[in-house]
Amino acid sequence: MKKKLSFFLSLFIALGLSVALTGCNNKSGGAQVGIVLPTREEPRWLQDEAKFRELIEATDYKVEFRFSDGSSAKEKQNVDELVGLGIKVLIICPQKAEEAAASVAAAKDKGVKVISYDRLILGSDAIDYYVTFDSVAVGKAQGQYLIDNASGTNNPLYLYAGGDDDNNAFLFFEGAWSVLQPKIADGTFVIKNSKEAAALRDKQLTTDENRDELEKIIKEITTGWDFNKAKSLAESDMLKASAEDKKEVFVLAPNDGTARAIADVFAVNANGYVITGQDAEKESVQYVIDGKQSMTVFKDTRVLASDVMDMAVAIIEGKTVNAPASYNNGVKDVPSKQTAVVAVDKNNVKKELIDTGYYKESDFAW
Repeated sequence: MKKKLSFFLSLFIALGLSVALTGCNNKSGGAQVGIVLPTREEPRWLQDEAKFRELIEATDYKVEFRFSDGSSAKEKQNVDELVGLGIKVLIICPQKAEEAAASVAAAKDKGVKVISYDRLILGSDAIDYYVTFDSVAVGKAQGQYLIDNASGTNNPLYLYAGGDDDNNAFLFFEGAWSVLQPKIADGTFVIKNSKEAAALRDKQLTTDENRDELEKIIKEITTGWDFNKAKSLAESDMLKASAEDKKEVFVLAPNDGTARAIADVFAVNANGYVITGQDAEKESVQYVIDGKQSMTVFKDTRVLASDVMDMAVAIIEGKTVNAPASYNNGVKDVPSKQTAVVAVDKNNVKKELIDTGYYKESDFAW
């Protein structure tokens, strides 16, 4: 039975279908769990899908995957299709935090339990649970890395953010700002590319109390999670920068994809740079090894995927759901489960990413 299922699973994946059959029990009927991820264009989400597929083999349920291809309209179509298939639990990483509210409303109307995955859906009471990495901790790790690698005063600081419609981008920036702001106020860093941030150099900011002010900053420096936009912003900043502002610069980049794009620009325009990232994408791990990206925040998707699948199974089986934390999405406090993160650079890349089995040593050029 196991061999037959493995054969059919391999066949389905090879044909590029979005359905994965799992386990040996409870196989009658349709899928019990639907998973909607933002896009296939970013390695991060393909990594998540791969980890989900590994976990699925250990469950007793059927799962359907969908990708939203960067479109909120496609996302809603995906959710409607999955609800129509009779799923019991919807796991969704929203394309846009607020637009996804309309998508999950239909799921709630049909009695489907909704888990917001990695990114919190805002302005909706249809969210039952939220599984996430500690996004503020991600930003703190990025900001602290810049601090730990700076010396003296008047160090040029360039700030970049994720999507201005993504709540995680606010949390990442909040975390980074919480540790960087005192070092901006005391002159260790001087902000070079954000008038809004420079105007608030003496003030701590949180998403709960200062969202409007954070939004002004993020809208000024947003990459939209887009590599090309990140590159254009960095190129524009370098064109405007003086020779002094290009000496050993410090760069807060929101994730690995944008970090690589920005790093490529600073590599040919600045006299040395320290740059952050997150997600430990393979391409960026190689950049870290090669010294082209200073660090990345490792968010072990195996743990996150395991947490959310455990939650989905507990819901289906009527068991207690492990959600000790909570996040407010503007409408309700959503019961949540947080997963820890680790800062990775050249010094610990093998320990954290190879020795733990997340990647193979042969995946990289050393």
